[in-house]
Amino acid sequence: MAEPITFDTKFVIILRDDIAVWQKLNVTAFLTSGIVGATPGLMGEPYRDAAGNVFHPLCIQPIVVLATDQAGLQTIHRRALERGVQTSAYVEEMFSTGHDAANREVFAQFSPENAKFVGLALRTDRKIADKITKGAKMHP
Repeated sequence: MAEPITFDTKFVIILRDDIAVWQKLNVTAFLTSGIVGATPGLMGEPYRDAAGNVFHPLCIQPIVVLATDQAGLQTIHRRALERGVQTSAYVEEMFSTGHDAANREVFAQFSPENAKFVGLALRTDRKIADKITKGAKMHP
């Protein structure tokens, strides 16, 4: 078995703790795609099983999933902005849309002060990520 790799960065998803399980899974998938899409080199090589079947590559870095309440998400977002760390974000109103353009349209209606975040994701230096996400707990 290969030696574990230690990353200088941390990939974190923070979910609002009061949303339905299907919403948590949906938001996690969208937020992950935002970080992976914005980060060259984050995807590994394709997988092959013993029969030779080829599967899509996966993200090379472990992803930590945390949970907090609405106020915690607001605080995490503020801390990320203060440190210049770009995030992927999902607001509650995006659950009522049906496609990307509609998501961006509804997202644009909110500012950092009034957005009802249901999830945020970030990838940055480990120590900075820990400072930004302080107070959030490991998702159960």
